[in-house]
Amino acid sequence: MSLRSNHRQWGSVIKCFHWIMALGILGNGVWGLLMVGMSPSISKINVFALHKSIGLTLLALLLLRLAWRLSERAPPDEPMPCWQRRVAHATHAFLYVLIAAIPLSGWWFNSVTGKPLQWFKLFNLPALTAKNEGISHVVRDVHEYLFFLLLLVLVSHVGAALKHHVFDRDNVLRRMLPFGRPRTPPEGDHR
Repeated sequence: MSLRSNHRQWGSVIKCFHWIMALGILGNGVWGLLMVGMSPSISKINVFALHKSIGLTLLALLLLRLAWRLSERAPPDEPMPCWQRRVAHATHAFLYVLIAAIPLSGWWFNSVTGKPLQWFKLFNLPALTAKNEGISHVVRDVHEYLFFLLLLVLVSHVGAALKHHVFDRDNVLRRMLPFGRPRTPPEGDHR
């Protein structure tokens, strides 16, 4: 498998970014929902610190993913109605916005509560804004609601990929699977 994308499928670098980030986002999201119910303790502080570090890592991976993506050409779109192509492109753009907005809103929340933000206890990051306890509940809610909005968009993203795979029987999903190979259309099939 090639590092770069080609005319048939996404390259291994893009696939690696896609699946590592998918697992990281879902894992850190579930982790975030579970940690809220923990009783106050040193363990809870460590769990929150890990959640924040993973979120910052996902933000950095997104930036690397976008830089890589801009450095290469995407495989041509599978044949589909124009409206589906537009919805797919809009959904992907919205996913990128949400994937950036969630860790940034977490960083903002951390800033308004006045707590230090460290990346895996290696270095501190600056606050995005001054401490402001008055808006901390709103900012926390924004962070949480963005995650739930991301889940809704991910459900539609996965649903569309499965629809293409099961019903349309095209290569949309196969081109992104870690070990998937696009199928060759039978003679006379001009997909």
